[in-house]
Amino acid sequence: MKTAVPCYYHLDVEVSPEKVGQVSRILAAHLRFWDLENLMETVCGGAEMLLRAIAEHAADKNTSIEMWWNGQHLITAVGDHNRALRPDQELRGCLEHIAASSDGWGCCATETGSKVIWFSQRARAGARVPLVPKGPDPRESEGLDLPRELSVATLTGRVRTPGGLLEEVR
Repeated sequence: MKTAVPCYYHLDVEVSPEKVGQVSRILAAHLRFWDLENLMETVCGGAEMLLRAIAEHAADKNTSIEMWWNGQHLITAVGDHNRALRPDQELRGCLEHIAASSDGWGCCATETGSKVIWFSQRARAGARVPLVPKGPDPRESEGLDLPRELSVATLTGRVRTPGGLLEEVR
C-alpha cells in the first residue's frame, strides 16, 4: 500500500536536448524514493515530451518542474517562462499524449504571462507481495553442538583469588 505522507519536489533547470534525459532520471529517482515506481513511465514520459518541445521551440529555456504526491494522486507540473510558446501550436502533440495517458491535465497562465502545464496520475496499488520472513530451510541449516558450560573466569583466562587479585590461569 502506498504511503499517505505528502511529498513535494521542485527543480529549476535550463532545458537543452542533453539535459532532458538527465531530468527524466532525476524525476524517476524521486518516484522510486516515494515508492511510486508504477507511475515512472507515464510521468517521466510526459515530462520528457514537454521538455523536448520547450528545448526545441522556446526562446527562454528556463523551466520549473514540480511534483506533488498527496497520498492518492501525483501531480506533475512543468512551467516555462516563455510567452511566445503556445500550447495550441507547438505543444499540441505533447498535450494530446498527456491527455490520453493521464487522469487529469490542464494548462494555466501565470501572473508573469508564462504558462504551467500540469497532469495528474492516480496511484494504483503495486503488485508487490508483502515481505514475510521465511522459516529456515532444513537443507541449509547446520546442526551445531551446544557449547559446554564454562565459567566466565575460564573463558576470560583470569581467576579471582581469595585476596581479590586477578591472576593469569596457568
